[in-house]
Amino acid sequence: MTLVDLRLVPAALTSWAVTGSGICWSWRGALIAAAAAVGVTATTGWWAGSRDRRRKPDLRAVSAGAAAVALVGFGFAVAVGLRADHARTHPVTQYFGRSTTVIVTPTETPRILTGGRVMFRATLVQLDGARSGGRVVVFASGSGYADLVVGQPAAFRTGVSHPIRRDLTVAVLAARGPPTRGQPAPVHQVAHRIRAAFAQAARLVLDTDQAAVLPALVLGDTSAVPAPVTAQFRVAGLTHLTAVSGANVTIVCGAVLLSAALVGPRIAVLLAAVALLGFVVVVQPSASVLRAAVMAAITLLAVVTRRRRQVLPALAATVVGLMVAAPELAVDAGFALSVSATAALVVLAPVWSRRLSGRGWPRPLADAVSVALAAQLVTAPLVAGLSGSVSLVGVTANLLVAPVIPPITVIGTAAAALCPLWPAGAQLLIRSTEPPVWWLLTVARYAADMPAAAVPVPSGVPGVVTVAIAVAAIAATWHWAVSPRRDTIVR
Repeated sequence: MTLVDLRLVPAALTSWAVTGSGICWSWRGALIAAAAAVGVTATTGWWAGSRDRRRKPDLRAVSAGAAAVALVGFGFAVAVGLRADHARTHPVTQYFGRSTTVIVTPTETPRILTGGRVMFRATLVQLDGARSGGRVVVFASGSGYADLVVGQPAAFRTGVSHPIRRDLTVAVLAARGPPTRGQPAPVHQVAHRIRAAFAQAARLVLDTDQAAVLPALVLGDTSAVPAPVTAQFRVAGLTHLTAVSGANVTIVCGAVLLSAALVGPRIAVLLAAVALLGFVVVVQPSASVLRAAVMAAITLLAVVTRRRRQVLPALAATVVGLMVAAPELAVDAGFALSVSATAALVVLAPVWSRRLSGRGWPRPLADAVSVALAAQLVTAPLVAGLSGSVSLVGVTANLLVAPVIPPITVIGTAAAALCPLWPAGAQLLIRSTEPPVWWLLTVARYAADMPAAAVPVPSGVPGVVTVAIAVAAIAATWHWAVSPRRDTIVR
């Protein structure tokens, strides 16, 4: 019997919903979301208490829960309302439709768009000679932008326009002319050199597609991945592998933790923390990478402590903390995917794996099937809403490539760390990744070429709702099929 502690989940969902509503619809939306959260909490508490016919629902407990949610909701409504108002009244709004001079520092690696244009997110440092701040999106077509490094100041003349999305971005900048570049911080310089050296080493020993995909799998660098390969990964349900996720970080830290047998558990945990920090720095500490690191730390907590009951409260507390530190994540699809996938891996997958093992399945196979199915089902509605399609081969494709992802990640990360110190040794390690990377590309190609590999669905909210209903039905059926009796108690 496994107990799942859900006491912090209402606070996490409330902070998330209120923050997202506040960003999209300001104060009014935030307050409505907070009121809805209180109503749902009270109703759920009353329903849960009334299931026991031997006693009446505890009104004091229900009231206390509703009051706690109300307090959280009101606090986050005030906080996000202030931030949203600050974004709408930012001094940059005076320049909408005009040109000015700015200095920004990129917070992500510039991406090359169709037609050779470059796009990246950045922090505004100076606006028309005055000190400033705020999140901006930069589009540029001139030279000197594609190779900007995270944290490298860049000054340029730009046109200013309204933000494209409501995500606390204060403006969209259309750069004009080449930038005047400053020097990034030493840590960013080192990270850039490692990434560049790793990509160059991969090109020297692997074929074109493999050399382009390996940096994406290891460091999240998708700049060189060909469009056909990107399309194959999307249809096959493997796109998540080309973005830095909690899985990448978990694999790296887990490999370091294996040293516990030699150096002891405390030193191994310390080494894992150092590896986590180094990995975050090298792949660049953007919001998505920090999110992945946090989610990976939670997953590691489950592995190290073997106390799954404590993982969900940790995840919920993390969501609350991130809503405070980076409220823009509330409307970030990647954040939603990471949280939902992490919750599925620490809550659903172990239950399903245990039940399959009880039915005679080999434990490794039960784990692999449960992890792939849980992650795919939970994330499918969001993926469908974003892409307008649902992969029907995603579970199978992920099962087929699952054995090769850990060696690619571990060996590739070791090679990246070795590149500045011993290029020949790094190339030798990279060459050893050729068979697993070939297998990954082969699975993606054949899966994408299968008839009806992906089914089109409405994009946006209709697609999310449609697929969510289908997923709920599939998950309920699978949950019933793997075990005819209920062995999980939720409180």
